[in-house]
Parts: sequence; C-alpha cells; structure tokens
Amino acid sequence: MSGIPESGLQLRSEIKSTGELEISLAEVKIAPLAADEVLVRVEASPLNPSDLGLLLGPADLSTLKAETKDGRPSVTASVPPQVLPALKARLDQAMPVGNEGAGVVIATGSDPAAQALMGKTVALLGGAMYAQYRTVRAAEVLPLPAGATAADGASCFVNPLTALGMVETMRAEGHTALVHTAAASNLGQMLNKICLKDGVPLVNIVRSAEQAKILTDLGAKYVVDSTSPNFQAELTDAIEATGATLAFDAIGGGKLASQILTAMETALNRKAGAYSRYGSSTHKQVYIYGGLDLRPSELARNYGMAWGVGGWLLTPFLAKLGAEGAQRLRKRVADELKTTFASHYTAEISLADAVKPEVITAYNRKGTGAKYLINPAKGL
Repeated sequence: MSGIPESGLQLRSEIKSTGELEISLAEVKIAPLAADEVLVRVEASPLNPSDLGLLLGPADLSTLKAETKDGRPSVTASVPPQVLPALKARLDQAMPVGNEGAGVVIATGSDPAAQALMGKTVALLGGAMYAQYRTVRAAEVLPLPAGATAADGASCFVNPLTALGMVETMRAEGHTALVHTAAASNLGQMLNKICLKDGVPLVNIVRSAEQAKILTDLGAKYVVDSTSPNFQAELTDAIEATGATLAFDAIGGGKLASQILTAMETALNRKAGAYSRYGSSTHKQVYIYGGLDLRPSELARNYGMAWGVGGWLLTPFLAKLGAEGAQRLRKRVADELKTTFASHYTAEISLADAVKPEVITAYNRKGTGAKYLINPAKGL
C-alpha cells in the first residue's frame, strides 16, 4: 500500500441556486483502501451523451465564460431561471461526473483478489470517472485482455452493454427484429455489428446520406434516411422485410417514435387476412432511451390499440437481468473488445481541456462519429 498519492484532481459540475453552472477541478483526498478495494489511475474516460446531461445540465452554452477557481481553470454558464425548480435536488452541490473509464491499478487492499489486480489495466463503471484516481471494489472492475490499452477499454460498459441490452430485451419480450434511431452513432455501429453476428434483422434510421454510408460500409442491410422525401414509405418497406415490432429511439422528441409505430402497423396490415377496426393485434413497442431532440414526443395514434411507448435505461435493465446475466454480457464485451465493441475517438483531451469553453462547445455537438475521450493523466 506504499506509494499511494494523497490526493488527485476531480472534475465537478455544480448548478447554483443563483442560476449559474460552474464546472471546476477539485483536489480530492484519497482515503486508505479497504481490504477488497483497488486504486486505479484513470487514463481514459469517454464523454457519453449521458455524461453531458449531468456535466452541462440545461445551461445556456452561448454564455460560457472561462474562469479560475482555487488557481485552476474553471468555466461558468447561465442556467435559465424557469428550469431551476426542476433541478432542486442537485442545486448547490458540486457533483463528480463520468460514468465509465479505464486505467491501471496502482495500489490494492489486502485481499488476494484485490492484490491479483496490481499493475493490470482494467475498465470500471461507477461514476466520478473524470478524475485522476478512482477507488473501487476489486469485484467491480473488468480486467482487460492482454494487449488492450485503457483507451480500448474506456467505453466497454455503457455503449456495449446498452447495445447488448437491446437485443436481450428483444428476445425477452418476444420480438424478432429491431429498429434503431441515430443508428450511425458509436452505439449504433456496435448494435449493427451485434445484429449481423447474431443474425438479428435490424432497421437503421439515420439523418443523412453520409451516416447511411457509415453503416452500409459496415454491412448493414436496412438503412433508412429520415431526411428522404420518401422516408415513411422506405421505413415501412424495411420494417415489412424484417418483421420488426420493437424500436429503440435515441431521439425522443418530435414525431419519429410515432412514425415508427405507423410504419410497423402499416407493414403488419399489408399481411393481414381481414380488416379490424382496432388495428393489428400484434404489439408494437418503442423504447425511448435518449434525448437528442428535447421537444415533446408527438404521437399520432394511427396504429391501432396494440402499442406502447416507454423509457428504457441500462441500469434498471441490468438489475432486472441479474448478476449472472450481466456477467455473461460483460464477458462477451471483453472477448470482442477490439472487434464488435471497438470505439473510435475524435480527440483525447485533459481535465484542463475539458473546462475550456471552445472544447465544451465542440464535444457538446454530439455529432455522429465525433466522440471525445478524457485522459485525466494527460498533462501531469
């Protein structure tokens, strides 16, 4: 246990009751390790959309302003006063950010299972990952395969387990094919690879011809561009060809979820033997798991009575799946880390970079193929 650093920097986000977002770097003391704990020097942690929700909140990013706090770089932005009541539970709390990441175990507790991890590169999920050091229980880390770097394993939880969870949910609920929106994203590319490997028909919905090419180059068979003037007809044809009755929607707002349900109903009615005033009796389901469009979801309700729209999140899914099932998924991720679940990054930035207004503006664009990686060890 010798050689443990006394403290390390941690990125924090605070929304103040005065209506100001402050993102800063705090010096955090490292507590003595329990017997079953390990200390990880974090070397890679991705900026996922779910992280940006906590990091930036509903701040008006046009008001970003570089500041300093305790001699370190920080940044502030205005938060619209009308949204503050909805944020009551997090006001005036400097919250650590970062769902997942990877790094090297530099110290361990006394348990043999913890000591066996000394010096290994591991991935971990558990929050507060935008930090130089992270203490976790040994049982909570995933040792990476030989030759894998921290960057290789940084994104091996949220996106891979979400993609696998979609397929697991499909099977558990009796569906046989999937529809996915924002499908050219890192997560969407992983889902495409999983479905190709597992023989699951997948309809990919994208927002440009460039995004469509990303997926067709990866072997995707059904890719539909929502900007096409014939989008609804093309979507219906793809859904009819696959038999998809389950969709996962990363967009959330607007009409897309309703358009998917309409296409499912139309595809089913093409094969119906007789007319029913209540529509198809086959259940059609859209799960919203993201919010790329923050507008209200609009439902036309022209798809009979056997349908549902709900929310889907990874953490409740894993809890329902159970420890054995979650471990099965994690093993597949580790086994296919450099193939099915490989992630690609636009840029690697330091903790100090992450609080620069121009860098925040860049990584908040959430552009397809644009994924940023924070390396808290960079610049030390």
